[in-house]
This record gives sequence, C-alpha cells and structure tokens, in this order.
Amino acid sequence: MQDLGERSIAQLSVLLQSGALDPRALAEWTLGRIRDHADQAIFTIVTPERAMREAEASYMRLWSGRSLGLLDGIPVAWKDLFAIKGLPTTAGSIVLKDDPAVTEDAAVVAALDKAGMVSVGRVNMSEFAFSGLGLNPHYGTPRNPRAEGVERVPGGSSSGSGVAVAAGLVPVSIGTDTGGSIRIPAALNGIVGYKATRGRYSMHGVFPLAKSLDSLGPLCRTVQDAVWVDAAMRGSASEVRRGSLEGLSIVVPTNVVFDGAEDGVVAAFEDVLSRLERVGARVRRQAFPAFTRIFEIMAAHGPLVTAEAFALHRSRLEGSHAASMDRRVVTRARLGEKIALSDYIAILDARDRLIAEVSASVGPSEIIAYPTVAHVAPPTAPLEADDALFVETNARTLRNTLIGNFLDWCGVSLPCGTGEAGMPVGLLLSALPHHDTHLLSVALAAEEVVRAG
Repeated sequence: MQDLGERSIAQLSVLLQSGALDPRALAEWTLGRIRDHADQAIFTIVTPERAMREAEASYMRLWSGRSLGLLDGIPVAWKDLFAIKGLPTTAGSIVLKDDPAVTEDAAVVAALDKAGMVSVGRVNMSEFAFSGLGLNPHYGTPRNPRAEGVERVPGGSSSGSGVAVAAGLVPVSIGTDTGGSIRIPAALNGIVGYKATRGRYSMHGVFPLAKSLDSLGPLCRTVQDAVWVDAAMRGSASEVRRGSLEGLSIVVPTNVVFDGAEDGVVAAFEDVLSRLERVGARVRRQAFPAFTRIFEIMAAHGPLVTAEAFALHRSRLEGSHAASMDRRVVTRARLGEKIALSDYIAILDARDRLIAEVSASVGPSEIIAYPTVAHVAPPTAPLEADDALFVETNARTLRNTLIGNFLDWCGVSLPCGTGEAGMPVGLLLSALPHHDTHLLSVALAAEEVVRAG
C-alpha cells in the first residue's frame, strides 16, 4: 500500500469517500505502522480490536452509501487522559494501571466515534500532564521525529500526540492543554495544534490537572483538519469559514514573550509577520502589562495550576504512591501545599481582573501573535540528568503558552519555519475567550502564508 503517513485528514477523506481507500485497509496500515515503528514510547496502549471493529463498521457504511461524514474511517489517537471503555485511565502514570476499567468512553471519544472515526489507542504524555517537556520515566520519552543526530524533547504534556502525528502514525491525536500542552508539542514537532477556549467541549471522562485551566483540542497536519475535528467534538456542523487577511489587525506583544528568545525563533517569527503584511494584514505592537502581572502573581501567591494539582493529588503525594511517581512531578506538585486558601482566592480574583483588562485593550476581531515557544526543542539527555536544568527549561518552555490559559484565550500553533539545528518553530495565533470561530477562520486564511517560509 502507498505510504499514507504524510496525508492530512482531508486527503485521506477524499480517498475513503471515493472508495479508493478501504477504511479497513487504512486501519490495518495504521496499526502495522504503530507496531513496527522504531519508537515504541509513543503509544501507551494500542486498541486493535476496537480499531478493526470500527473500521469494519465504517466500510459497511461507505459501501452502502451511508457515510457519517468527512471523518468516517479516519484513525485517531487519544492522549492517555481520555476514558476509553474497557480500559483504566492511566494518565501517563503506573500508579493508576491497576484501577478498574471504565465502563464508558469520555464524551469527546463518544462524539468522534459518532462521527465514524477509528480509535487506534492512547498515546504517551508527561505523567499527570504536569510538564511542558514531555519526559516520562515510566513509558519512556517519545523522540522528537524532527531531530537529527541528537535526541530532543517532544514537548508536553501531550508528547505522544505531537509525535504520533509528526511521525506519520496517525493524522490526528486529541490532547489536553492546561499551560500549553497542545500548542507546545505542536510547535516543537512542526505540526498544527488547536487549543479551544476552556469549556468548548465536554470534559466528562477526561482526567483533570487543574479544572480552572484545562482545555482540549486536536493536534493534526492542517487547520482544515482541526476545523473538522472541532465540529465533530462539539457534535455540530462547523460555522468556520475561511477568513480574509486583508485588513486583519495582528497585535504583537512587546513584553515577556520575547525575553531570552533564540535568534532563529525571532527571525522566523518576524519573517512570517512580513509575509502577512504583504498580503494585507496590519501589525501593531503594544506592551501588555497584564503579562508581567501574571508572573508577579505567580511569584507572590504561587501558580494556579500547582494549587489545583496539589489538591487533586494530595492523597497520592502523602501516601506510598509518591515513590512510584516521576520525582519531578512530585516535587512540583508538592509546592502546592504552600499555597494557602487566601492565596488561591487572590489568584482567582486577579485572574478575573486581568482577563477584563486585556479584553478591553484588544479588539474582538484582533489576533494576538507571538512565538509559541521562545526556543526550539532542546536535547533530552541533559534534562533527564539535571533536575535544576529541567525545572528552568520547563518554566521557559511553558512561559508563552500559559499566558493564554490564564487569560482563557483560544489559540492555534502553526509551523512557521525553523530555528537552531533546523528544528521547527511555532507561530501562536490567539484570540479572546470564545472567539474560536474567528480564530480558526483567520488561521485557515493564514496557514498557507505562514508555511511559505
């Protein structure tokens, strides 16, 4: 069979809907590709029985002219946080592997099943989704497929999702994003990652990290793919239409997001801005005092994610399970014990004020743009050996994306060129809360220009 690994959802859909490709053959090819791939740390579990059962059902529908739509027969992988019927939800950890199997799929898993998609398994991640780098001592760390000569991090926490798509194993994987966990691996692996506004999809059956920040979205090859999956996850027809770049106002922050940025990242970003201006977009630059204030609040009261993660995992951290968890996750989560209730309330109050402040300084149709990550994927080995370096690099990796989570933005990371060692650079386009349709419309229009470098 032809190599299908570089095909987008749209390209595969044409083949499936026309009868040129049998969904059963596509499922078999996908499962074989996963089985034979050199990096066995990408998937935590593969579900061949379910995949072939769903592919058979898709074949019967397509053969009889009863297609469920453009996603019918398309393979999908799930981050190891989504409940899949008949399996325990292990969240990238070994302490949950003996938990009872769940009796129903997560709501979004059921939604994509209803759209005819074929679930092939769950993919690796940072344990309990608590890192932006993607290292996992239990299941291994997926290797960034864009790296040559030296192993580099995949980005996290949706590490397996990013690598599974970038390595050509699946056309889409569904991830979660609490501080950048979709957009970071998308940027570091050179693919598209869409983080929806929190609450756009049901979180039923999704293992949480911090409920005040958790959001979902697809990692895939194109914005069009993300648009189709977004509609299916919501169980409705898509309202997204390709927008226009003519007269589009793009706001570039001048503080925080470029601090310490690698030259190659800045060069790729500025080149993209020039191309967008040449096709009619208008770029303005402004300082966002709220960005600086977010990190001042974290320094004074602690991070919101850490407070909520500690509350979620407190019994594990205080019991015997801690010895079987990633030491870096344990150390970071335990910092939440120092965050008092008064601090937590102060963080939430400040968050509401800053969301309102930023929303007042940005027009509803404006798009905020800056590098997804200020550096390319760093080598893995030094981070595994040096915990202090891990902590510093993790904070630097999460810095730009966590701003969007704190302010409840939606965001799309698009591959926009390369930086050091030829590694991918991501352009982050963000919009105000619940402006997802506008954001995706702009991203559809911008993608070809952004990728042209």
